[in-house]
Amino acid sequence: MNNKQVELTKEGFEALEKELRELVDIKRPKLVDRLSFASSQGDLSENSDYTNAKEELEFLDGRISEIEDVIKNAVIVKSNGHKNKVDVGTKVTVKVNGSKFAYNIVGEWEADPMEKKISHTSPLGQSLVGKTIGDKVEVEAPAGKIQYEILAIE
Repeated sequence: MNNKQVELTKEGFEALEKELRELVDIKRPKLVDRLSFASSQGDLSENSDYTNAKEELEFLDGRISEIEDVIKNAVIVKSNGHKNKVDVGTKVTVKVNGSKFAYNIVGEWEADPMEKKISHTSPLGQSLVGKTIGDKVEVEAPAGKIQYEILAIE
C-alpha cells in the first residue's frame, strides 16, 4: 500500500485494531496449527486440507499486512463541537424524493452502505462534504440525477 494518509473516525480505527488483534492472536495461530497438522499427514500433493490451509494463511497474512498499513497511515478525524458543515465523522440527515435518510460520513475503510455509513470519497459523500443545512446537492446515479436536501447535521 502507498503511504497515503487514511482518514478514519475513532470508532473505525478501533474496529480495525480489534480486527487486527483477532487475526494475529486468534485466527493466524489456529491456521498455522492446521497447516502444521495437515503437513504431517503425508503426501502434500494430494492433501487438500494442506493446500486450503496454505491458501487461507496467505490470504490472512495479506489482510494483516493491509490492516497494519492502514493503521500506520491512519489519521483520526476529530469532530468539531458545533456541526455546521458536513464532514467525516458527522451524521447527516437528507431528504430525497420526499423521504428522509440519515447517513454517517466515514473514511473509505469504514464505508458500509448497508449500515448507512458512506465514504467521504463516494459520489454522495463528495457532494455532501462541506455543505450546510438547507443546501441541495445533485448526485449522478445510474437512474439519473438525484437531488438531496440537507435537513440536519450532527
